[in-house]
Amino acid sequence: MKKNQFILRGGFFIFLFFFNTIVNGQTAHKLLRKGDNSYLNNDYKLAEENYTKAQQVQRSAKGDYNLGNAIYQQQRYDDAIKQYDDIIAKTKDSKLKFNSLYNKGNAHFWKKEYDKAIDAYKNSLRLNPNDSDAKKNLALAQRMLQQQQQQQNKDQQNQNKDKQNNDKNNQNQNNKDQQNQNKDQQNKNQKQQQQNQSQNQAQQSPQQEMQKEQAKEVLKIMDEEERKVQQRLRKGKPQPSRSTKDW
Repeated sequence: MKKNQFILRGGFFIFLFFFNTIVNGQTAHKLLRKGDNSYLNNDYKLAEENYTKAQQVQRSAKGDYNLGNAIYQQQRYDDAIKQYDDIIAKTKDSKLKFNSLYNKGNAHFWKKEYDKAIDAYKNSLRLNPNDSDAKKNLALAQRMLQQQQQQQNKDQQNQNKDKQNNDKNNQNQNNKDQQNQNKDQQNKNQKQQQQNQSQNQAQQSPQQEMQKEQAKEVLKIMDEEERKVQQRLRKGKPQPSRSTKDW
């Protein structure tokens, strides 16, 4: 009895599971159709909302792919690339994988990540070597990558040149500043020397004046002494006798 009841419950559970699956499938399908209509009307934001709701009800590879495309059309390329990568990693449908790789290449292209775009296009061509659009986009991405690298090299050369010019200007300015500093120091030293000389002269002037006064006094004394000597000499000079000798 218990076994029959267990089977009955199990059977009811299985029936209910499949019933819910059918209902959810119909709901998800309706949401996907709404998303498709919005996408065709270029309302990519509303399309994204409907695709997201459909995936929440019942996830499918088609829903993931369409969701990625709706995000791509809104130029949210990073989010679109993540969506495509998830599809590429999980799906076994070669056509869906090809389309995801192709669109991933486009997303990288618009981000100017040409090297990554080239890888995505090459991988898509491994699945479908005859796709002309993938070949054209691959050639364009390779050409853009070459131009990008040339521009980067040119920019690097300009940066190096600007750096050299800046270094040269800085060196010249440093030399000029050093020369000005040396000149200022020389002027300062010269001024200091002049001040020292002035101070020395100021200190020596009283001594020199005293020496001059002393020299004058000595000369005066010498003159006085000489005058006295001359006077004594004049007094002691023999005078002729005025008397006559009586012979």
